[in-house]
Amino acid sequence: MALKRAMPPVHPGEILREDVLPALHLTVMDAARKLGVTRQTLHRIIAVKNPRPVTPDMAVRLGKLCGNGPQLWLNMQSAYDLWHAERRVDVRKIPTLEAAE
Repeated sequence: MALKRAMPPVHPGEILREDVLPALHLTVMDAARKLGVTRQTLHRIIAVKNPRPVTPDMAVRLGKLCGNGPQLWLNMQSAYDLWHAERRVDVRKIPTLEAAE
């Protein structure tokens, strides 16, 4: 059984807001323009409260812009989503089945 992390993973929007955009010297407006999305779309992803998820389409765009590929962005979003789901979903009444031999 894997150990559960006590601290939640950082939302990819926070990394984008706090690290990536400043390192690239981009404003939200400039980044949105380069990504081919609206400023509001990007603002929703980098929001401090209730950020929107990075979708596969956005991951492709971010991966191209940053030069690190879409998988990194999807992995960050997946880790964030899974951490929260594991704490939100009650699985105590769901049995763990074993395949017959």
